[in-house]
Amino acid sequence: MFSIFYYFIILTSIFYYIYLLYDHIIFIVNCCCCCCCCCTEKPNPKVNIKPDQHVFRGETVTLRCDIDGEGVTSWQYSWYKDGSGSVFSELQEHTFSPVTESDAGKYFCYGVERGGSRTSQHSDAVTLTVSDRPQAVLSVSPQKWLTEGDPVSLICEVYSSSTGWTFSWYTLTASSESSNHYQLLSDSSRGAGGNYTVSSAALNHTGVYVCRAERGNPAYKTTYSNTQPVWVTGVSPRVSLIISPSRTQHFTSVSLSLSCEDQSNSDRWRVRRYTESEQWEDCSSSVWGSQTGSTCTISSTITSDTGVYWCQSESGENYHPVNITVHSGVILESPVHPVTEGDNLTLCCLYQNTSLILRADFYKDGSLIQNQTTEMIISNVSKSHEGFYYCKHSERGESPKSWISVRGEI
Repeated sequence: MFSIFYYFIILTSIFYYIYLLYDHIIFIVNCCCCCCCCCTEKPNPKVNIKPDQHVFRGETVTLRCDIDGEGVTSWQYSWYKDGSGSVFSELQEHTFSPVTESDAGKYFCYGVERGGSRTSQHSDAVTLTVSDRPQAVLSVSPQKWLTEGDPVSLICEVYSSSTGWTFSWYTLTASSESSNHYQLLSDSSRGAGGNYTVSSAALNHTGVYVCRAERGNPAYKTTYSNTQPVWVTGVSPRVSLIISPSRTQHFTSVSLSLSCEDQSNSDRWRVRRYTESEQWEDCSSSVWGSQTGSTCTISSTITSDTGVYWCQSESGENYHPVNITVHSGVILESPVHPVTEGDNLTLCCLYQNTSLILRADFYKDGSLIQNQTTEMIISNVSKSHEGFYYCKHSERGESPKSWISVRGEI
């Protein structure tokens, strides 16, 4: 009798513990399945700004909130700005068109499940910066003075912004003395790269260039860039610009003669110039000079006569550009035309209103190459001698810089 009772107690205990274990399992399952909102981590929204976080007044800008919440098919979005508790938009994508400086700030978004109980975290704040209209910046590499066959690249950039821009390049032309026009280069590709490269420069690449950038749809365009001239000197030019006195630097208040000479002695050429004030000017229709035939005469030079001078044909072709500098004080006497490889190069330092040749130091590209001499001679010139030269006197001062180009043997 006792053993039967003993086995009964044991079986009852076993069933009781099984019941407790079953009840505990059911509790865990119910907790995970029915209260999943307590166990699932809230998703973190991601904010994207197009075209960029740094934009410019007038562009079209889109904010987008993306929430990757497993099992949620629809979210109700809320946008906040600069820590404000007020919702300014309930769209997944909010667009500013056009954007203004007042739209700049820090933005974050938040989501609530439509018809459900799930919510997201608040996204990380993303800063939108709005600046005034952008300026394209144009530079030339390796330098703007070239000999036929040299490579050259025009490099266009947008100041303080690099995302999403495409670029176009133009030549600057003058239809009159007072107005400039931009002509799109026929082979100017609107690519994402900011370089326009010419592998072998020709005479027709001589000119003044600008660039422009754009992005977005509809296209948002920058202003035109600064101008960058490129001057190409021919190996055997069909016309030569003869300068008297024969040098590239000249004193103020002297007479200067510039003549276009070709093999047929034609007078169909005219002398034109592009000055530091970025003006195209024609000698035959100006107050700074007078043209007779193919010769232009400046009766009394002034510093604003500094610029690039060249010969232009009746059809508009440009030949033999020469950089002329007008300066009071010390000048460098250097050759007008490119030096041929193997020839000698002679440089002197002159002083205003005297026939005095100064004993001076001579520099190339900023480095001293010869000191305290009245005449610097470089024998057997090579391409490596190309560069900017100037002279410096301890008491009289220094000359402007002149570019000296070297061409291959003809």
